[in-house]
Amino acid sequence: MAKILIVEDDKDIALGLEEDLARHGFEVETVDDGEKAVSRARECHWDLIILDLMLPRKDGFEVCKELRRAGIRTPIIMLTAKTHEAEKIFGLEIGADDYVTKPFSPRELRARIHAVLRRTSGESLGTYQFGGCEVDFDRGEVRRSGRPVDLSALEFRLLTAFIRRRGRVLSREQLIDAAWGPTTIVTERVVDTHILNLRKKIEPVPAKPRYICSVRGMGYRFEG
Repeated sequence: MAKILIVEDDKDIALGLEEDLARHGFEVETVDDGEKAVSRARECHWDLIILDLMLPRKDGFEVCKELRRAGIRTPIIMLTAKTHEAEKIFGLEIGADDYVTKPFSPRELRARIHAVLRRTSGESLGTYQFGGCEVDFDRGEVRRSGRPVDLSALEFRLLTAFIRRRGRVLSREQLIDAAWGPTTIVTERVVDTHILNLRKKIEPVPAKPRYICSVRGMGYRFEG
């Protein structure tokens, strides 16, 4: 039974989500402001967080950024009434895994939840080593020269996609499907930004990448 934290200050929406998800086999808890969300996300293990953007005390963007800075990689689906593409892209750039625009149907949200959970669980690859890095897929951890590397959930999924298909060129579209999911709208700029951040964390010389190599006009290739 997956555990889901719902962060929503509209009582009617929160209650509706809680009842629907509980009826479909999820264990659910709700909180109604951003500070409570950060506190509960730190205190307990969650399989998924459903995060509204417009919240009292801390908005959804602040909550997402704070959790990712703290190393919490729990998948996040943002709920937003905003339809501007730039705001959705910003949410994905700071570490959200998907978004659903209000109004939405419970069925759509459940489909998004199942898709995110499938992407973030996946089959175990055990451990993999390259250079001075060790990737522990069971624990969702990366160590470099014996020290923990703070990867976001998206960065970890990107690295996993590269390792699964090492030596092969992956287009940005393929990386989006692997890390964000085929139903998520993500620009190439967002992919490049996350690749740049990942390089800074695992490459000996990020400006001259040895492992995540750019292939002009095609995408990226992992040489590990």
